[in-house]
Amino acid sequence: MTINLALEYIPKRMEELGHGKNYTIRFRHLVMQGNETQSLDASNQFYYLVEEAEQVRVESETGVFDLSEKAVNEMQYEHQGKMQISNYLSGINHLRFIHVIPKNQEQ
Repeated sequence: MTINLALEYIPKRMEELGHGKNYTIRFRHLVMQGNETQSLDASNQFYYLVEEAEQVRVESETGVFDLSEKAVNEMQYEHQGKMQISNYLSGINHLRFIHVIPKNQEQ
């Protein structure tokens, strides 16, 4: 997914999920050290991977993105819930996400 595609997709997706325009967007650029693993809690939030990253695995409650994975039939660019991000490289790797945070609505 590219940044432009994500920025076109996100408003439609948030509308579909009932958030309308009540959300905040942040650009996240993770710099992963060699063989590093990070955990993120994206409960009630969304992370959109906006570049294909090699030698990395992003696993969340909504699916997996790992170009080296042979056992999955679909790569996910939208992630939510508990996320585990692993850099397979022995050197630094970069991951770019658009982070979408729905705002709380009083009913």
